[in-house]
Amino acid sequence: MTDVPAQRASDRAVKRARVLDILDHSGDADSVLLTSATAVSWYLDGGRHGVSLAADPIVAVRVARDADEVFVTSNETARLVDEELPTGVVVHDRPWFEPLAVLASARSLREQDVDAELRAARAVLLPGERQRFRSLSADAAMAATDVLLDAEPGWSERRVAAEVAERLVAAGADPLVLLVAGESRASLPHPLPTDARLGRRAMLVICARRDGLITNLSRWVSFGPLTGDERDAERRILRVEAAAFDATVPDAALSDVLAVIAPAYPANGFDADQWRRHHQGGAAGYAGRDPRATPSTTDVVRLGQAFTWNPWAPGAKVEDTVLLAGTPEGPEIEPITVDERWPTTDVAGRARPVTLER
Repeated sequence: MTDVPAQRASDRAVKRARVLDILDHSGDADSVLLTSATAVSWYLDGGRHGVSLAADPIVAVRVARDADEVFVTSNETARLVDEELPTGVVVHDRPWFEPLAVLASARSLREQDVDAELRAARAVLLPGERQRFRSLSADAAMAATDVLLDAEPGWSERRVAAEVAERLVAAGADPLVLLVAGESRASLPHPLPTDARLGRRAMLVICARRDGLITNLSRWVSFGPLTGDERDAERRILRVEAAAFDATVPDAALSDVLAVIAPAYPANGFDADQWRRHHQGGAAGYAGRDPRATPSTTDVVRLGQAFTWNPWAPGAKVEDTVLLAGTPEGPEIEPITVDERWPTTDVAGRARPVTLER
């Protein structure tokens, strides 16, 4: 169901109140200047803030007590106003060559001044955001299923990536990251697609953005049954993920979750240092990880927040985007990168994806 303007307006009022609360606790600052892709997308309800996916935003937002002021480059104003920007903001043209620094007053807070506070402000997703995130995540999961149901051992990794990109773009999403590992490259943590053939077994990783939100998932396909060792590694990596989910509870620090994930590797037959060989994921939303969990990440888990944990070992990986739903007393993991056509198994009471064996 498409969210209506009233829902967006309601969500934006909450976002504005959250930023003004940061401003009120900042001393004598008169505004907060938002300039990053993550912050701008969040505050403006996911409007596309640039032309090149690789470039910095061409939009900046100054949140003051009397107004939200949006600064846009003059050559993009008409399109942005007509297609991307929410109503109720004050729009200012600025020359394309003018640096963003001149937009800030001497009393403006810049993002680096309140980085942690802004992450906390956008952590709990609002009703319209949750609806859009579920929709995007389902579309990404369906794209993965569609392509891997059609793929053949002779396809190149690049063909798989191209087929997935076509479906994501058709669904209005940006394919930010597409990784494909055929049989010969299945031990790589980040296999950028090559001309290598899929062979007997392959992995696909999708990172897609729409409405500013970024969803992530990984899927495996096997042309023929898995070997005993492959099936065992899949079973064990799913148990590592289950430990991550069990630790994702309100008020836990992300570093605490990581501290549970790390020993889950040796507890399930992997090397004790395996957690060091690939990042393990973290909070999700308007950045690929917002933030990534590290031993020093003190951001806390919030009910209503999204997460993507991604345990990995050579030849074994699991990754889905989930929402932390339920209540503080009974939090629940809700996977949202879900396609009912994909095979699953029960792990700690949760339906988790397994390899598509064809």
